[in-house]
Amino acid sequence: MADHNTNAAQAESDKRYWAANVRIILVSLVIWAIVPFGFGILLRPMFSGITIGGSDLGFWVAQQGSIIVFLALIFFYAFRMNKLDREFGVDEE
Repeated sequence: MADHNTNAAQAESDKRYWAANVRIILVSLVIWAIVPFGFGILLRPMFSGITIGGSDLGFWVAQQGSIIVFLALIFFYAFRMNKLDREFGVDEE
């Protein structure tokens, strides 16, 4: 009976871990989609008067800003997953 309770508790912990993992991934993907498409394409006319490096802000966000956001998301994901791993006791020592 104790094994069944232990297995059930572990299965519940695994479910919460993967739910948190998927939530982090979805948030990251939404941010990654919004920055180049939203700011770089859809909102580009609003940013046409703002100049950065000789081009308008919308073009800059689509070309350079999306890469910077992507790199920031990589570091955010690694940081957040390390924290999540420690919370659930599956971290690398």
